[in-house]
Parts: sequence; C-alpha cells; structure tokens
Amino acid sequence: MATSRSRRDFMKTSAAVSSAWWVGASALADDTQPRSANEELQFACIGVAGKGSSDTDDAGRHGQVVALCDVDKRSLKKKSLRYPEAKTYSDFREMLDELEGKVDGVTVSTPDHTHAPAASMALKKGMNVYCQKPLTWSVHEARHLRNLAAETGLCTQMGNQGTAVTRLREGVEVIRSGALGDVTEVHVWTNRPIWPQGKGRPTETPPTPPYLDWDLFLGPAPERPYHPAYHPFKWRGWLDFGTGALGDMACHTANMPVMALNLFDPISFVAESEGLVEGESYPKDCKITFQFPERTGVDGSTLPACKLYWYDGGRKPDADMILGEDAGKKKTLKVSNSGSLTVGSEGRLYSPHDYGGIWELLPLAKFEDYKMPEQSLPRSPGHFTELANAIREGKPDLAMSNFAYGGRLTETILLGNLSLRAGEPVEWDSENLRSTNSSAANDLVAREYRDGWTL
Repeated sequence: MATSRSRRDFMKTSAAVSSAWWVGASALADDTQPRSANEELQFACIGVAGKGSSDTDDAGRHGQVVALCDVDKRSLKKKSLRYPEAKTYSDFREMLDELEGKVDGVTVSTPDHTHAPAASMALKKGMNVYCQKPLTWSVHEARHLRNLAAETGLCTQMGNQGTAVTRLREGVEVIRSGALGDVTEVHVWTNRPIWPQGKGRPTETPPTPPYLDWDLFLGPAPERPYHPAYHPFKWRGWLDFGTGALGDMACHTANMPVMALNLFDPISFVAESEGLVEGESYPKDCKITFQFPERTGVDGSTLPACKLYWYDGGRKPDADMILGEDAGKKKTLKVSNSGSLTVGSEGRLYSPHDYGGIWELLPLAKFEDYKMPEQSLPRSPGHFTELANAIREGKPDLAMSNFAYGGRLTETILLGNLSLRAGEPVEWDSENLRSTNSSAANDLVAREYRDGWTL
C-alpha cells in the first residue's frame, strides 16, 4: 500500500478530476505512481462501540475500514462482524505504529481522557483525524491538538455534527447580520447528566471482566481498580475519564452562538454548584458564567462584551426570559430541556435543540416578515463527508469543524471545568493558558500522564 504522503497526493488528484463540493477543481498532483481512479480512502477506527459504532460506519460509507481498535473484546467482536476483513487491535498505539503510511484517516471515539493521546499520535504519523467531541479532556490538550493540526497541515474534524446542519448555519448568518442588535447575553442549557454523577469513588474492587483490558482503558489516567461504575458509558461523570455535562454537550449546544459571535478566550469564568464529590465526580448540577470582552467579528466589526451562561442538571433560564410575551402563542414554542437563547438589543434567537438545528426569532410579531440575510456560509454535504472531501482535496478548511475551530471551541468550553474543579472564580490569560488569580486552576490546565502514555 502507498505511503500516507503519496496516498494524499493521489486523493488530491482524484478529487481534482471529479471536483469538490464547494470549490472548483484543483490542479493535478504530481503523483508518479499510476492508480485506479476508484481507489478508496482507508480508515482505522479507535473505539467502536456506542458513538464509535456509528463513526466507524460513517468511515465505512466513505471508504474502507481496514482496522478496528477497542479495549472491550465484546465491542470489537461485534463490529468485526460488519468489517470482517479489518484487522483488530486492543491498543491504539500498536495499531498506529503498524499502520503508519498505510491509512488515510483515523477515527477516535473513545472516552474523553484518551482522545488527545490517540489523535496526537495519529497526526504525528501523518494520518488525517476525525475525533469525537469534546476534542480533549484538558485545556492544554485542546491547545496542543489545534497547534499540531496547523503544523502538520493534515485534515481534521471534531464530531459536533450540528455544525453541518443548514439551519445552524442559517442561524449563524442571522446573528452575524445584526438582526438581534448588540448581543450581550447567551444562555445555554442541557438535560445532562443522564448518567450517574455526584457520587464518591466505589469502595468495592470486583474482578476485571475477561473481555476488558482495564489498563488500556485507564490509558493516561491515574491507576485505580476496575469497577462497573466506570465502564461502559458511565465514565462521563468521573473526573479522571470524562468532562461532565459541560464537556459532553456544550460543544453541541453552544456551537451556534459561539460561532456567530466569536465567543472564544473568555477573560473570566465562575461556577456555581455544590462542588465536586470527594474530588472524584462532577456535581449533579451547576451553573457556569463566562465573561467575554469586546472582540472583533468575522466582518471586522467590534462586538460588545458578552456573558455566556451555562446550566446543567435541570437548571435553566427563567421561562419568561426565553419566551417573554410570546408564551402560549404557538404550540411548538415552549421551554425545552436543552437549548440556547441569544439575547440582543433588538431581539432574541431561541433554539430548543441540542444542535441548534431548530430556532425561532423573538418577539414573533417583530420578526413576522423577517427576510433571511444573504447566504455567507457554504452548505454542507454531510458532516463526515466534509472530512472525506477535505482529505481527497488536501484542503483542511473544507471540514468546517476542523481542529482549528473545534480545538478553540473545546478549549473555551472546558475552561468552565477549571472553575468548577478549582472551587473559585478564575481570571484568565488565554494567550498563555494560565490564571492570573488562581493557582488551583493553573494546576488543572494539564495533567501528568501515566508511564507509557504521551501527548
């Protein structure tokens, strides 16, 4: 099989012949090795259960799945039934070492704490990467992957699928057009956690099931005994493995207003909650307030200072704030369990949807005859398709939620957990990734990996 560089050259050539979906055909690459015009993208998939199962199938629809990796033998066996020719692994480090120069892309759909080690290793080996949200477990890892993707020039995509939804992109265009006036508040809420959370560490030490490689599950996280409270799925509420409700959903639900308003690099943030449980588990509910300064919009205009409020565990903004005088005027207009509200001086945009794929301009009477602004964002052929096209074209920007954007979004969102974990308000110097007032927060920006694991 060809090297990763020559494979990328071929894919650029093939795409130039057939043309891309939102750009014109590019110049033919200088590829001296003759190839079939039908050559497929080759994918290796890390984490193949849960969301990893559908991510693997997305890869299979856009190319050939040649390798599968999972720490759970049951998940690996089940996915192998669909991809019987794919080689199987339990350790992604072994897989990436063996496949260097032999695959075009890697999917990473593991628990949060192993996203960055896997994605970083793949990028360093010249492989394009699709990684689930949140892109990383820590703030430092998010900055690292963003920088590494830029240095390598490889194609990347973070798995916040709503970015590809036309209605979300239309919402971004509406907010950027100034229809809401000066936006000074954004409220984002979720019905998460829907997993056990707010508990201390289990005291029992049952035997590790024979189908699970517990050491590989731990990855870079500190040693601890196996317990079914962590695997499968329930890892999200534990600090060592997950990023709580904020990490799970904010990259989805805050995506539209963050993109529209350039809400990156807050100058302060503070969490309100009952605190972590025994330093082990995220609380059952919390509210986090991010303060953003004046900043420049995509059109070069100056955007006013803005606060973003995050709510989880059943907390949400007051219904009167969301619906106002429009309460009861439409059957479909009601306060959802997850959603976002963007508040401007001239109106509000309310989305009762995790991905921003549904929204309404309020007050209804004021926007009854509203005409949509001219389209400024391309429309997507599909979330994973964006990455596949980017790989074939060799143009990372074709994937809108690439690590340049996804890394910055993840970094901003995960800052909220610094205040939650530090237990105090945090003033923030984004350029240097450090707090100017909280040594506790500075200690949480990154963590030391276990021996054998690197970034």
